[in-house]
Amino acid sequence: MTSGNQPVRRTTRQQVAVAEQLNGQDDFVSAQDLHASLRQAGESVGLATVYRVLQTMAADGDVDVLRGPDGEAIYRKCSTGSHHHHLVCRECGRAVEVEGPQVEHWAAEVSAAHGFTGVEHTVEIFGVCAECSAKQ
Repeated sequence: MTSGNQPVRRTTRQQVAVAEQLNGQDDFVSAQDLHASLRQAGESVGLATVYRVLQTMAADGDVDVLRGPDGEAIYRKCSTGSHHHHLVCRECGRAVEVEGPQVEHWAAEVSAAHGFTGVEHTVEIFGVCAECSAKQ
């Protein structure tokens, strides 16, 4: 069965468990850390399943994904349905969602200048938040 052109997906117990565990996280978390939290909570969900669920949620726009300073993908439940960017603290992992109209304008200009259409982009800015800076 399909809805429009998209197949209807059956929701599994594992998907619900991953989504609920992710909802309980304030900051970005790796798939491995999420998997460990699930196991600690008594859920029997494989690491490969956690990755698949997170990838599906990201494709559906339900989670934010970014690459940490070490290159690892980290995930967080998206708190806004609109396009946004992130400021991420390298020390504590705190992330702030920010709008970037200047970035949007620049991306549109550069894309058009090179004849690109259907362009998407992600911007993550890494630094040290005010609280961690104060501790140093």
